[in-house]
Amino acid sequence: MEIKTEFTIEPCKKENIKKIVDGINEYNLSKVSAIADIWTRLEYVAKDKNGIEIGGILAGLGYWNGLEINILWVKESHRKKGIGTRMLKHVEKVAIEKGAEISMLDTFDFQAEEFYLKNGYEPIGEIKNFPKGHRRIYFSKKLNE
Repeated sequence: MEIKTEFTIEPCKKENIKKIVDGINEYNLSKVSAIADIWTRLEYVAKDKNGIEIGGILAGLGYWNGLEINILWVKESHRKKGIGTRMLKHVEKVAIEKGAEISMLDTFDFQAEEFYLKNGYEPIGEIKNFPKGHRRIYFSKKLNE
């Protein structure tokens, strides 16, 4: 006999999001103990001599001390000058000091694939033809090598 549960699917509210995040965290931590208690933000901005933002990196460390890079951006007029590499090395250094051993991120072939390869990241997977005609590439890097 099949048991069916009636339910609805609705847009999330702030309290729903907390419940979902708490639910997955509770499950994950029941399987693998945490190394860190909370998400540790590693977010930095690069400014020129006039205080104008020319780049930034949004990253952090999760429960298992993996460095997760969500966004690295450099203003187009300031690219190819080492700013992205300096920000990346800075956040990697801070992450290592906090116990991270691995870094992970994703990018698109039209964004920064060559940049991450040049900085020691290894492709670990990709989605072909997303967006159409391009690739989304997933990278990781061992930080203590």
